[in-house]
Amino acid sequence: MKKLFFVLLLSLVGVAEVAAQNIVYSNLKDFLANDGDTVAVLKVEKRTKNNILMTGGADYKISAGSDDHPLCKYLKKRCYAVQADTSLYVNCKRLRYKKFRFGAWYAPALLVNGTIYFSAIPLGSVAAGSDATMDVMLGGTFGDAIAASALISKRVYYEIDPQTGKVDFVGKDKMLSLLSDYPDWQKAYIDENSESAKVTGKYLMKLCSSGNSSH
Repeated sequence: MKKLFFVLLLSLVGVAEVAAQNIVYSNLKDFLANDGDTVAVLKVEKRTKNNILMTGGADYKISAGSDDHPLCKYLKKRCYAVQADTSLYVNCKRLRYKKFRFGAWYAPALLVNGTIYFSAIPLGSVAAGSDATMDVMLGGTFGDAIAASALISKRVYYEIDPQTGKVDFVGKDKMLSLLSDYPDWQKAYIDENSESAKVTGKYLMKLCSSGNSSH
């Protein structure tokens, strides 16, 4: 696929800031087909909690070389997912959970059995009801600010349906279903009694290491 050739041409010159193969994907279909474009330079930056609180969005900013403005614009607004070395990131600008938007920039992700799972801030009913977050959301502008601040350090997992691209929350029922072939892991997950990204991610990684990931 060469539809991004004119955007990516400048990125083929220079030394990569992320040492290894960097691949960008235009959409979910291309990602699942492993049909991406290789670029030489990608810069992956972890955003601070203060920056996320002030401007919203996901945990990572991904950009190209300082002089490659077309690729930077593409990464920010149009790119669907990025493979940087062995790490996968999805562009949250293109995603929403029900009517709620995740905001700009990229979330860390895993591919398990052909489905993308990504870690992001709790939204909507997840924020109000998940045991990964506060028990009660405060009302009013001041209360909303306090609630938003408390949620900045909270992360849960979502999945992207490979057929529709729809985003859904990975709660206890979903994880129990994913772990149904591994009763020992399922029991351990139940004992941990948490929907936080730390716990959910641990078991998603187990599924990856068991050979249930695609690429």
